[in-house]
Amino acid sequence: MVDKEKIISFPHMGNYYIAIEFLVKHTLNMKILTPQPITKRTLELGSKYSPDFVCVPFKYNLGNYIEALEKGANFLAQAGGGCRFGYYGEVQEQILRDLGYNFEFLSILDTDHNHINLFSVYGTFKKLNSKLSFSKFAYYFTLTLKIVEIIDEIEKYIRENIGFEVIEGSFEQLQKDFLNRIKTVKSFRDINKIHEKYNTLFRNIEINMPKNPIKVGIVGELYTLMEPFSNYFIEKELAKKGIQVTRFITVTYLFKNHPKGKELIKISGKYLKYAIGADGTDSVAKTKQLAEAGYDGVIHVKPFGCTPEVNAMPMLQNISNDYKMPVLYFSFDSQTSETGIKTRIEAFHDMLMMKKEKEKWKKVI
Repeated sequence: MVDKEKIISFPHMGNYYIAIEFLVKHTLNMKILTPQPITKRTLELGSKYSPDFVCVPFKYNLGNYIEALEKGANFLAQAGGGCRFGYYGEVQEQILRDLGYNFEFLSILDTDHNHINLFSVYGTFKKLNSKLSFSKFAYYFTLTLKIVEIIDEIEKYIRENIGFEVIEGSFEQLQKDFLNRIKTVKSFRDINKIHEKYNTLFRNIEINMPKNPIKVGIVGELYTLMEPFSNYFIEKELAKKGIQVTRFITVTYLFKNHPKGKELIKISGKYLKYAIGADGTDSVAKTKQLAEAGYDGVIHVKPFGCTPEVNAMPMLQNISNDYKMPVLYFSFDSQTSETGIKTRIEAFHDMLMMKKEKEKWKKVI
């Protein structure tokens, strides 16, 4: 009897699927079913079969899995997480088996989301491809991290400048070209050439940024920050209003630049005396840094019921009061209204404009 071909898929999150696809392609003997972009159907499927009060990233991921299984995937991978999401894999697997799907399920990363044990990850991949050498795995794993780093660097520049482009659509079109080119990478030489080329091209896009633009930082839970569909494309909505957006949490930040817990508590100063779990400590520390840097406002995003982020909110409000910096709170679930999100962003923008105008006149007087 011939073994059935293994077809692997995984949850969609921003543009990071490109890097995951690259790693799997070069280290595992499996066909890849690239996760399709998230749609309303993805969320509807995930919500239909999820426990009512589970956080919305669980529902998105479950919807991703169902759509992948429908298209022929028979091997599902999950990266785990630094909060209760780290335990969700077993629950999702059981739900899918109860629905009658036949597949294999694997958690790839043994990590608390800010530390990777390369040997542990290699051991997991070795079980799936017995011929995989450590040197080959280490090469492609390191190259994958480099791809992620460059994606994050380019997207940071886009985030901070797209709201001021002179020709509408310039950044978005070039970003599509950049991501398509990234998919052709075979070596460090390739990725370095792409980085150099597109770094120049993006900086050559004409922008018209005022001397003192409205600056807003976004903090919160990592999935809701990094998957645009889950936050209703909040960064794009802000950019449309001519706001410069800053977001710290990216995969590069989590795996490479993430401060240790004690350092984050030190940054938080009087507002936090102990770690509050997952990304909650980050939210407090970064909000304080944004306030000290003179940002006009902060937006805090989280899935409904996310305990670490709920714990962070009182401290964020204290920072807001002390620094006179408005904080807008968004809690997302499967019932969130897109119209409501846009209305609140509109009101937040108007408030920041009035505040900035008032401060301007104070200086004149």
